[in-house]
Amino acid sequence: MASLFSKHEALLQEACKALGERSFYTPYPEHHSAWGENGYKEGEKAFTQHLNRPFEDLMASGKGQLTSDEQSPWTLENLGIRYPKVSSDTLLEEAKAASKAWKQAGVEMRTGILIEVLERIKGRFFELAHATMHTSGQSFMMAFQASGPHASDRALEAVAQAFLEQNRYPETVRWEKPMGKFNVALDKTFRPVPKGIGLVIGCSTFPVWNSVPGIFANLAVGNPVIVKPHPGAILPIAMVVAELQKVLQEAGFSGHEVQLAPDNFDAPLTRELAEHPAVKLIDYTGGTSFGKYLESLPNKVLFTEKSGVNPVILDSVDDLKAVLQNLAFAVTLFSGQMCTAPQNFFIPKGGIKEGDQTIPYQEVVEKLRKSIEGLVKHPKLGPGTMAALQSNRTLDRVKESNALGAKVVLEAHAFRHSDYPKARTSSPTLLETQASEVDLFESELFGPIAVVVQTRDTHQSIELASQLAARQGALTCAAYTTDPDIERAIQEAMEEAFVGVSFNLTGYIWVNQAAAFSDFHVSGGNPAGNASFVNADYINRRMVWIGHRRLVS
Repeated sequence: MASLFSKHEALLQEACKALGERSFYTPYPEHHSAWGENGYKEGEKAFTQHLNRPFEDLMASGKGQLTSDEQSPWTLENLGIRYPKVSSDTLLEEAKAASKAWKQAGVEMRTGILIEVLERIKGRFFELAHATMHTSGQSFMMAFQASGPHASDRALEAVAQAFLEQNRYPETVRWEKPMGKFNVALDKTFRPVPKGIGLVIGCSTFPVWNSVPGIFANLAVGNPVIVKPHPGAILPIAMVVAELQKVLQEAGFSGHEVQLAPDNFDAPLTRELAEHPAVKLIDYTGGTSFGKYLESLPNKVLFTEKSGVNPVILDSVDDLKAVLQNLAFAVTLFSGQMCTAPQNFFIPKGGIKEGDQTIPYQEVVEKLRKSIEGLVKHPKLGPGTMAALQSNRTLDRVKESNALGAKVVLEAHAFRHSDYPKARTSSPTLLETQASEVDLFESELFGPIAVVVQTRDTHQSIELASQLAARQGALTCAAYTTDPDIERAIQEAMEEAFVGVSFNLTGYIWVNQAAAFSDFHVSGGNPAGNASFVNADYINRRMVWIGHRRLVS
């Protein structure tokens, strides 16, 4: 195992190069056909073997078992998986005991081990996909990509960034200061020192993709990690933790450098772990209210991705049909259960320009409605695109949106999936309101809910989008304009709110998507989150540079 760094050095150097270039790069192709002809069936079989039995792949202190609350959004059946139950104190004791050897392992050994884990995880991409489907509600294709190749891209990105940051300064240097007739000489050493135990709090909709950056970033710089998955989506990240533990043990470490802390809805562990003074770092993905609680905790280094109110600014287009088809897909994808999904569509009351013509406001709204409805009613594309709702809470939110006070342009409804007739489903609802009714659209409406906001003109659209992003947070902004001056105004306004803009997207690229090694996921500059997948700050806040000096005789 000592040669793992050499084994993977070429891949690491490719990843480091890609970080600097920001061009397309992935060592893990996203299409499942690249990973074997029988992968789907083999992955499904491997997944079903986990059901209604103990999950025995994890190493854990203690002999207790916890029956999970995981329920498939597709079948509405409980998964019945039992996970090792370990107390918070034991988890923290094991993490502390493992920390010294992991810290002393050095940058190259840690890097080699973590890349070896990723190379082994790719053999479980199909199994991960089925596990993610039946915990998050994602379609198979999205689950395969999000928990497989795309998650591994993000994990590798964090490892590569950590490698670069830990090698930013020389390990030793002879420092000499001229003092006239003689020099003062010091031997100096510089070491990146990990801050301590990290806690990674997972979410239910993207249980792997949102968790692995923090897990791998912490481990890469020498911090042990406790992974606290969402009670409804434990299995996918449990599989990742199991692979980590296995490779760590093979390399001569305890395996407790990373541990799983499963819980259920009736007996949550998150606050107990988060408040413990031994936990120094917290990675969190989830809603704003719990995020604010975590922000109130003293002496914690916190990395957050919370909720956001993502705007669409429509001003002028070359091809309105292509634009609305793109936006309809962005709204419908995974039934809006993506933190990057668009919510508020700002459209001027005077309409928008398509080439030399002006399309009246009401016609634009009607065309948007038809675009969404057309996708929803497509017998094959619709159900697979919308997938299933992860929780009843999201379904209730969709139903309650009719009572917000906005006009219902398109009403949501359940739909039938041919393979999963019992699936928890909902098509998008499209609401309409005025710019003056800010209270109706200023907060995140998580799920398949979109709001058309009629504005005075494009300048008011820009102002509202920017103000809400600065006040409530936004992760994405989609904008459509053929006017260079308007484009410049949108970019400048959204930069003030620290939100990147996707201009004039059509075809097979959507505002929801963020590519590892190129796109910074979340800017870290507004209330939607204080961290970014993945920049130097994402790594450097997890460690401290310490310099030692020795006088040279």
